[in-house]
Amino acid sequence: MTTTLDRTASRDLAAELPARLSLTPKTTLAGRLDGAWWPRSRDLEAELPPLAAALEEPWGRVTRVTVNPTRWPVVPHKVTWDGRTLHVGWFTEQDPDKLILLSYTVGRWDLLVIPPETEPAAAARLMAAAAIPGSVFTAGVLMANETVIGRGFRDARRPEALWESEGGACMSPFGNRMSGNGWR
Repeated sequence: MTTTLDRTASRDLAAELPARLSLTPKTTLAGRLDGAWWPRSRDLEAELPPLAAALEEPWGRVTRVTVNPTRWPVVPHKVTWDGRTLHVGWFTEQDPDKLILLSYTVGRWDLLVIPPETEPAAAARLMAAAAIPGSVFTAGVLMANETVIGRGFRDARRPEALWESEGGACMSPFGNRMSGNGWR
C-alpha cells in the first residue's frame, strides 16, 4: 500500500485561519515581549503570511523575521504571498521560544512562540503572560514556568509529598531535613 502526503494541506489550512495572537496593549511600559503567537504547525512558509497579515494593521508591514532553527524543521530564506516578500533569518543565539519581527518604518517586536502542540489551557496562560505590559519575563522564562505549572497539575501526589521530593524541605548544614517540629 502506498501513502501520499499532501504537504500543501497544512499550508492551505493556515492561510484560511487567522493567526492566534495576543499582543501587549500600547502603553508607556516597555517589557521584554510584545505578545505571543501560537502557530498551528512548524511550517514557517504556511504560518508566517497569516501572522504578518494580522500584524499589518496594528504594527505596520513586517519585512523581516528571525527565529532560532531548533524549533523549526525548515527555515526558508524568503516567504512570498500576495506579491509581498518576508525575509527570514535564523540565529542560534536567539531564544528558541522567541520570534523577532522587523519593519523598516515601525521597528522591532519580540513575540513568544507557543509550540503548536501546546494544550489550549497552557497556551491561554502563556498568551496572557506574554501580553502583560512592562513584564520582565523572557520567552524562555515563561516557557519554563509553564512547564513547572503543567507538571504540578499532572502529579497526583499530595502537595506535601511533591514539595519534599523536589527538595522543598529545608536542609540543615549537617544534611538533616528540618520540619516544623525541629530536626528529624
